[in-house]
Amino acid sequence: MDTELQQQYVDTASQNQIEVLKTSEPGNLAMLPPASENEEQWQKVGSQISIFLANIPEYIGRFYQEYKSLFISFALLVITVTALRIFLAVLNAINDIPLLSPSLQLIGLGYTIWFTFRYLLKDSTRQELAAEIRLLKKQTLDREESQTLS
Repeated sequence: MDTELQQQYVDTASQNQIEVLKTSEPGNLAMLPPASENEEQWQKVGSQISIFLANIPEYIGRFYQEYKSLFISFALLVITVTALRIFLAVLNAINDIPLLSPSLQLIGLGYTIWFTFRYLLKDSTRQELAAEIRLLKKQTLDREESQTLS
């Protein structure tokens, strides 16, 4: 019985509020907009959102074309840093092997001594080294030019 009274009270209260809103004057109380206007606004907002979502690929394409060189530079920077970190990790791993690090240092020292005696001590061997470097440079640059031309 109490629940019936509560339901009647709620129903009459809501009807009274609706009547107050209908009969209210514009200066005293704010009136609610009709439901059709609210639906029209939602439809407008929904259509604007769908138009925006439909144009996203165009926006992304335009943004990419505008900042293409920046993207390429950033990608090269990331690749370079990643490769450098991998290279340093490999060198650290090689240095951690007990006898490998000193033996590689001895090999490098031996090659440096051989290169110095072979090419750097005499004038004739320095000229031979310079000629080999020029030949290698010419071969490398000619290949790059011929590849870019074709």
